[in-house]
Amino acid sequence: MLLILNIQKISALLNWGRADIFLLPCPIKYLLGFDCPGCGFQRSVLALLNGNFLQSFQLYPATIPFLLSLVAGLGTWAFKLNQEAKWLKAMYFFTGFVVVVSYLYKMLFHHIH
Repeated sequence: MLLILNIQKISALLNWGRADIFLLPCPIKYLLGFDCPGCGFQRSVLALLNGNFLQSFQLYPATIPFLLSLVAGLGTWAFKLNQEAKWLKAMYFFTGFVVVVSYLYKMLFHHIH
């Protein structure tokens, strides 16, 4: 019986479908009434965790580049690699470029979720 309860608890934790109740509200959207450059990231990560890659990209195109840049940056820091490497700076630049372009597209074409 105890094993069944533990399995149920673990499966409840892995149910990403109900994780949306823990999303943080955007203070910029709350105060100013329009999306910030990071709006949609949390929902995009949840869609990615559920395996919905297309929905994740539609919600926030910079999610995958951001997460890859984060892992690369933390990896270079943790393993004490060259943090001034050109490839790392290129990843950061590309991620920032995707954030800016997707935000401008969202604001210009009123593509708001």
